[in-house]
Amino acid sequence: MDGWETRRRRSPGYDWCIVRLGLPGIVRGVVVDTSYFRGNYPEHCSIEACAIRGIPDPRQLAADTAPWFSLLPKSPLQGDSLNRFLVEVPERVTHLRLNIFPDGGVARLRVYGDVVPEWTGFAGEGGEIDLAALENGGWVPVCSDMFFGHRQNLILPGRSLFMGDGWETRRRRGFGHDWSIVRLAAPGVIHRVEIDTDHFKGNAPDCCSLEGVSAPGASVDALTDPSAPWSPLLLETKLQPHTRHRLEDELLQTGPITHVRLNIFPDGGVARLRLWGTLAAQ
Repeated sequence: MDGWETRRRRSPGYDWCIVRLGLPGIVRGVVVDTSYFRGNYPEHCSIEACAIRGIPDPRQLAADTAPWFSLLPKSPLQGDSLNRFLVEVPERVTHLRLNIFPDGGVARLRVYGDVVPEWTGFAGEGGEIDLAALENGGWVPVCSDMFFGHRQNLILPGRSLFMGDGWETRRRRGFGHDWSIVRLAAPGVIHRVEIDTDHFKGNAPDCCSLEGVSAPGASVDALTDPSAPWSPLLLETKLQPHTRHRLEDELLQTGPITHVRLNIFPDGGVARLRLWGTLAAQ
């Protein structure tokens, strides 16, 4: 089986597995996937969570003194199914413990939520961070088009692997241009940017520009309203195909902002967008 399956339990108790989250944050929902486990899936599951700094030893996490608390109470499971559960616990967590009762197989555990970094660590360093990065809590709430590549690809970790691993729009046959709005991980001041057209050799945008706005908690409708007070951050700049464009002296001062809009003219593909800056609280 392409999953996690425990032996048949012949004594009291239950089985469990501890997962260190890829990114700390607030869990909003989970999927306990029992695909292909038809006669050997667990009857129930529960999920506990904790928040521990650093990378603790597994024995520390498994000890009775670990600060686990309930994230999902004991809940029934269906076999060969995507068992979806909403989570309404607003606590930041770093690790989860999946308990299965009494034993059985789980194909996949999916955990969805909001990334919440430990900002005190960044503030203590006093350096720049990528305020757009998904791994720091950035998000792309809306874009004009993403026919060939999802908008969240713009802010994924690392370099893109191929064109489909970036954000690409369809060919524009009319007036206008394409755009994508990034909600920064936290309000901050942008000092330098990187616009990467890696792998886009015949379909990179001709040029781009950046705009910023301070609009904490703004809805998509408010951000896309023509009257939204966007300010220029980068004037229209020529782009080259298959190139990492690093821009610093070209940036305009906007002060602390919460969102950035990347405009591409007239269309095309961008692999990654990096927005390096400092937290507004500094």
